[in-house]
Amino acid sequence: MSHERILIVEDDPTMLRVLKDNFEFSGYGVRTASDGRKGLEAALDSKPDLILLDIMLPEINGFDLCRRLRKEGIETPIIMLTAKNQESDIVLGLNLGADDYVTKPFSIDVLMARANACLRRHREPPAKTFEFGHCQFDPQSHRLTRKGAEVALTPKEFRVLEYFVRNAGRALTRQKILDGVWGEDLIVTERSVDRCINTLRNKIESDPPRPRFIKTIRDVGYRFELP
Repeated sequence: MSHERILIVEDDPTMLRVLKDNFEFSGYGVRTASDGRKGLEAALDSKPDLILLDIMLPEINGFDLCRRLRKEGIETPIIMLTAKNQESDIVLGLNLGADDYVTKPFSIDVLMARANACLRRHREPPAKTFEFGHCQFDPQSHRLTRKGAEVALTPKEFRVLEYFVRNAGRALTRQKILDGVWGEDLIVTERSVDRCINTLRNKIESDPPRPRFIKTIRDVGYRFELP
């Protein structure tokens, strides 16, 4: 049985009950909140291992709650529960510090899988060397090999790949990648991210037009799938 604790912040009582029952049945400790203010108090008080956060909340909406938690230094993984096809909401939530999102209506099985993936990434110590496909990547030695042969990376390609492997499984917007890799360099645009990722795909993917590792999330950004 898991000892991990999940905070669910959702104002729909039916949805809240369904989520609570499913996670408790799977062995998680569950705390709930029906508005953003109670959610903030619960997050600061109980320090959960994962937060499921609806966007449309009374008192404090999900965006502001996410922003305030990150400002308080709370690094707990957050999965946003968003309305279907609201890409702008998804992008905003991810840029504010959410780790992933699930669109309503959603499958409970999909949500459970996303939650388990977030918890697994959070509990595991970061790897020193990352292996995917025929590639082996060692950030400390700045070395990427593919089928045993060293692959030359530009400084930006290296930093993008390092950012990806350290955030594997997370949905990342182009703006999030810009902030994490390019920082305060204001002369670049989101197209710079796309160009760099295209060249990186050609170096690590066996079939770049159908990538196995650097997945495009339509209207959102990218996700790096680390086996």
